Amino acid sequence: MIEWHKEYVKNTLKFFGWSNYQGMWLSYLKGMITGGLIVYFLF
Repeated sequence: MIEWHKEYVKNTLKFFGWSNYQGMWLSYLKGMITGGLIVYFLF
């Protein structure tokens, strides 16, 4: 499962032409938005 996920992420980044650094920033921003929405709707 872990190897499949690594390959999936690598192929996705390659498809969009993004570096690992850009992918990490995207993940960070998605987490911040998701967390913000959870806090907004629960409190």
